[in-house]
Amino acid sequence: MRYSLRQLEVFLATAQHENVTKAADDLAMSQSAASGSLSDLERNFGVQLFDRVGKRLKLNTLGEQLRPGAENLLEQAREFELALTGEQVVGKLKLGATLSIGNYLAVGMIAKFRGLFPSSDVALTVANTETIAQQVRQFELDVGLIEGELHDPDLEAIPWRDDELQVFAAPGHPLLGSKSLTDTQLLEQSWIVREPGSGTRQTFDRAMHGILADLNITMELQHTEAIKRAVEAGLGVGCLSVICLQEAFARGSLVPLQVPARNFKRQFHIILHRKRFRSEGLSQWLKLCMDY
Repeated sequence: MRYSLRQLEVFLATAQHENVTKAADDLAMSQSAASGSLSDLERNFGVQLFDRVGKRLKLNTLGEQLRPGAENLLEQAREFELALTGEQVVGKLKLGATLSIGNYLAVGMIAKFRGLFPSSDVALTVANTETIAQQVRQFELDVGLIEGELHDPDLEAIPWRDDELQVFAAPGHPLLGSKSLTDTQLLEQSWIVREPGSGTRQTFDRAMHGILADLNITMELQHTEAIKRAVEAGLGVGCLSVICLQEAFARGSLVPLQVPARNFKRQFHIILHRKRFRSEGLSQWLKLCMDY
């Protein structure tokens, strides 16, 4: 065989970090050993896998084409190694989740998964839909759980579970006596919402079609808890997933506002790279998601 698994590890780590020194650190190698391993891989096949852009090494077209195959080969090798030891073949799972899912669903799911597979190693990254999709696309994550809609030829989006956004305010807000808010009332409010690029913002913008351009959006925040605190402080009204608000509603620190004329329904999705090898661990995680 004209390449080694170690060479593939260096190739992939360099693709991720766009820097050989950082790739070497990640693999506990010296910089010279990592650089030599990458050079040997390219020389053995007479190819170039990276273009140098300033101080960064960016995958070229051939490198991008080979990356999924290298990822899959390494994943299968790790699974084979675990099988040789007689261990349950689950291994490491790199999971990504958007904020509402990551903060209010994913931790409980990971706890259940670890209960089923005690030897598993699950790493969780929490970010907005745009970031999670990018990391799944670049093979930095095995799977993503997202709130937003996604149309990407490299990614498979599997419908997962229904969700709905809820408009809310602080106790004592003047609108609490209204059974149904009108567009005029919505336009009179100061809004505290998620940032562009988040699935929650995508759903909010769609729900407010026709009046979105005229809404008074005074704050755009990246964290759901920050939005809830700002609304509790009386700085405006907010709109988040109902799964983020149940505890606050139960204790009375926030109260729902009814807007039946606007459609805040949406669906969560599981996203995977179409060329990602579905290891036993990934397959078991997908099964748990569908049963959760």
